[in-house]
Amino acid sequence: MDTHYETAGRALAFIEANVEDQPGLDAVARAVGMSPFQCQRLFSRMVGVSPKKFLQYLTLQRAKTALEQTSVLEASYDAGLSGPGRLHDLFVTVEAATPGEFKAHGEGMTIRHGVADGPFGPTLILSSERGITGLAFVDGGDEAAALDELAASYRAARLVEDAGQAEALAARIFAPITGKTPRKHGEAGPLRLFLSGTPFQLKVWEALLRVPPGGLIGYEGIAKAIGKPGAARAVGSAVGANLISYLIPCHRVIQSSGALGGYRWGDGTKRLIIGAEGALAARAAA
Repeated sequence: MDTHYETAGRALAFIEANVEDQPGLDAVARAVGMSPFQCQRLFSRMVGVSPKKFLQYLTLQRAKTALEQTSVLEASYDAGLSGPGRLHDLFVTVEAATPGEFKAHGEGMTIRHGVADGPFGPTLILSSERGITGLAFVDGGDEAAALDELAASYRAARLVEDAGQAEALAARIFAPITGKTPRKHGEAGPLRLFLSGTPFQLKVWEALLRVPPGGLIGYEGIAKAIGKPGAARAVGSAVGANLISYLIPCHRVIQSSGALGGYRWGDGTKRLIIGAEGALAARAAA
């Protein structure tokens, strides 16, 4: 049986596949086996806008327009991660592992992990005293395999299951989308991310952090932003190596043609996130 995340994902896939026909609510509802009322309510709750409105966020012209705004990222990019850097309008701070820490694979660290419910499906979150080290969407997936993948860079660390910690972090991470303000003690201030990667990967991930919610960028745009205009393919590999989904927004990277492209945690999830962020940006600009 489909979860509501999968149903919304199928609705988004149907809209995207039939974008030239501009399908109405009735057609979308039939495609996912729901009544128009049920479909409208589910879609609005999951994505933040109606199916018709979301259609605007998936059009090729919008994507191409977003790609033309790459110069904004290039102008604001400050290469390097020497110490904690403020990004996302103080929403997150980042710290990179030193070369020695990178090679130590988390030795001496404790990594807490757990699965929490979120607006884009069950969310696996890994965190340490230095900050969040991993985030993956595991709706319908293998949580154990996802944990192994996210923890690979910290294979010498001690792993501790902590569902409460994951739930508290999820509430903070998705607060801009859900509109719910975390109430528990100690949940104020920016989220901390602890990044472990090669120098090139770190530059790519920092560039991703500078793409604003609702914005989209191509691999070539990121390559130019980090001063490596001919490294689009290498940028793609670094984007694919990102293990802190959503917070390091690899979902905002699309193909140069304007097509959304694939996503490590599912094409439907990518559509959901882009739609939700597009709706959020539109409301903020209104």
